[in-house]
Amino acid sequence: MDARAATGCLLGTAVGDSLGLPYEGLSARRAARMFGDPMRHHLLPGHGMVSDDTEHACFTARALLLAGDDVDKFGRLLAASLRWWFLGLPAGIGLATLRAIVKSCIGFPPDKSGVFSAGNGPAMRSAIIGVAWGHDPEKMKAFVRRSTCITHTDPKACDGALAVALAAHWAETCAPMSPEAFINKLAALGVGEETVTLARHAAKASAAKEAVGIFAAALGSRGGISGYMLHTVPCVLHVWFRHPDDISAGLREIIGAGGDTDTTAAIYGGIVGARVGKQGIPADALRGIADWPRSVTWVERLGDALATQGKCPGYFVPGIPVRNALFMAIVLAHGFRRLVPPY
Repeated sequence: MDARAATGCLLGTAVGDSLGLPYEGLSARRAARMFGDPMRHHLLPGHGMVSDDTEHACFTARALLLAGDDVDKFGRLLAASLRWWFLGLPAGIGLATLRAIVKSCIGFPPDKSGVFSAGNGPAMRSAIIGVAWGHDPEKMKAFVRRSTCITHTDPKACDGALAVALAAHWAETCAPMSPEAFINKLAALGVGEETVTLARHAAKASAAKEAVGIFAAALGSRGGISGYMLHTVPCVLHVWFRHPDDISAGLREIIGAGGDTDTTAAIYGGIVGARVGKQGIPADALRGIADWPRSVTWVERLGDALATQGKCPGYFVPGIPVRNALFMAIVLAHGFRRLVPPY
């Protein structure tokens, strides 16, 4: 596995997540009026923090590192990480993920804990699986399916997560960009026809230089890109087809579209990060992430360890509840800020 791709994938996820978080749930118009340039951190003055998108991607990377090629062990490790994450009282858990983790906490095994939902949660943790196992399509499918079923059982959730995993592998290994070749490979993986068809629509709209916000509205996603898998993933692919190498341009477009911005930007960032590596991610955006104890440095070390099969880096676990309490207070402050103009 290429260390450049592994670290780039995780760091790209973190940057997209951190930049997109303050815009979450806002319309494109109001987001632009409140914050302006999406490539500047706005959660704190000049700084940002990561949310569950980055955390889940890192839990997935850790499980991949410790499990080797054992899919069952991977599922157990990832489910355990999600349980401990839940006990740390994180902010903003999706309803399907919350229900699934509660089931896991009361004893449901990883392959039985998921709930029927096509939310985009599995897609936010699947890019790193594509980096790790994209060279072996059957293994990649097995790991993506196991990751998905821990929280989501709707086949559309797995299809979307597989599309993201393949995109990350494709970004890392294939040049130049060929949407048609990518979509043909997606179909060959056995992904559902609905997902493949929407990927074709995304390629057509991207080639026509249609803004992703207009494309999202055509899919029925009003007020930005929603957290429904069949809205999120086609819109991410649309932006990736247009901006396969320029992560700044892609993040500006997908965050600027509004909606579930932290997740859409995190998924896009993970895909393109696998291609461009740390060096292709704006240094200011990386430096602006002020998080602890799972810092940017820790995320980079985790990517390196995954690529080299080295020792999994540790962090100060007792600091997590303190960090989460601070993060919750900041998120609540942003919520109150939205009660006043500009609208």
